[in-house]
Amino acid sequence: MGVRLVFALGMLSLAGRTAVITGAASGIGRAMARRFAAQGMSVVAADVDAAGLEELAADPDLPSPVRVVRTDVSDPSSVEALADVVFGEFGDVGVLCNNAGVGPMGTIWDVDVAEWEWVLGVNLWGVINGVRSFIPRMLETGREGHVVNTASMAGLIAGRELTRWRLGAYAASKHAVVAISHTLYAELRTAGAPIGVSLVCPAAVQTRIWDVERLRPRSGSEPKLPTEDGERLQAQLRRGLEVGNTPGEVAGLVLEAVLEDRFYVFTSPGSPEQVERHIGDLVGLRNPPVPGLG
Repeated sequence: MGVRLVFALGMLSLAGRTAVITGAASGIGRAMARRFAAQGMSVVAADVDAAGLEELAADPDLPSPVRVVRTDVSDPSSVEALADVVFGEFGDVGVLCNNAGVGPMGTIWDVDVAEWEWVLGVNLWGVINGVRSFIPRMLETGREGHVVNTASMAGLIAGRELTRWRLGAYAASKHAVVAISHTLYAELRTAGAPIGVSLVCPAAVQTRIWDVERLRPRSGSEPKLPTEDGERLQAQLRRGLEVGNTPGEVAGLVLEAVLEDRFYVFTSPGSPEQVERHIGDLVGLRNPPVPGLG
């Protein structure tokens, strides 16, 4: 019988290691790039937004240069090419942040196939591809590391808070990221691997997550919302984000979780209470509450 090595994960030393961040051209991803660079890490920033990556690379506030690689996280070959670049140039990954995400709107029955494929391709397959391309190589090095998967509060709750915003496809993708992260955490622990996992579940954050047109592939189609209705909802969503956390604040919480090997990362103090209400409905076998209907 083989001997399984069990590693006790302590404070992860980041200086001199490499951080890989997808969705790094803006928002939380860009803030994480700055934060990990400030820790003395070599940062590889990946995104499908080439212009945004150029802006990041030219950012005068970066404490050290960032290597940018245009990457389509929905494409397994593109993520595999990213891993080739990272391990070829740096030979190591200390922190992997599967962070890329998009948030188009539409009722479940109106979101067409192309839109579903886009949302799931970025939000879900982006995480799957990141795990499949990087985890085996991280394990081969035998070094301590950490994986950060960005989900959302939409991955823990659904109908009560999200129905009015018509974010069912987005919520479905983020629920899957939660399930993957829970399982990945358990699998790595069971294998005795020296790699931790954190699940980031942001509430409102001051990003451009709902401004999806700049990222929508040309093969995709518009969500089937009336123009006036869609514009009204977009405006309300944007106003909601204006009072949320800054990306820098979220990046700071992520860094703390990585250093402390903490799984859950919430950005709002009210988030655990929201989850508790949702779990209460499940345990109490209560039908999901519907906004406006009690």
